[in-house]
Amino acid sequence: MDTALSFDEALQNYLLDAQILLTQAQECLQHLELIDNDPDACRCLDSTLDNLARQATRLGLREVAHYTNALQQLLAPACHRGRLQREALPALEACLTLLAWQLELVDARTGRLNLDIGEQLVLLKNLAKVVQQPIAPSCASCDEQGSVCLHSHTTVAAGTRPGRSNPPY
Repeated sequence: MDTALSFDEALQNYLLDAQILLTQAQECLQHLELIDNDPDACRCLDSTLDNLARQATRLGLREVAHYTNALQQLLAPACHRGRLQREALPALEACLTLLAWQLELVDARTGRLNLDIGEQLVLLKNLAKVVQQPIAPSCASCDEQGSVCLHSHTTVAAGTRPGRSNPPY
């Protein structure tokens, strides 16, 4: 089977799955608007974002994977502690709306999202402020550019490549 064809098919399948998962995440959000800190809705939201991020990572959809990972990691502590406050829900909704919009703009051939990540940064910072969580640090070159770190960071054995942080996105 042609590799390009298999990637195209996998990407199209992901985009279809992603729409279903985004709908599920939005339903979790609606549930949280009705019932504050509902543990089932929080777990569903966490699981849905995790699934979206893992699938995007597996396909190499770097921008989508990093944004979704960052979003999940900001929400996870609040969800696990049962402290996802009502004030965070509009910021979360804005993040999910941006994610849905970005999935529509993913290049169907390459899987790339050739957009400025400035809006991602603004929304993630707004959410981080409301859920009182820090945004994970990025590598030095991304810090200098003032952008979300999109580099691949892997855990390295102790004693090798000192000074390299392992941020989640």
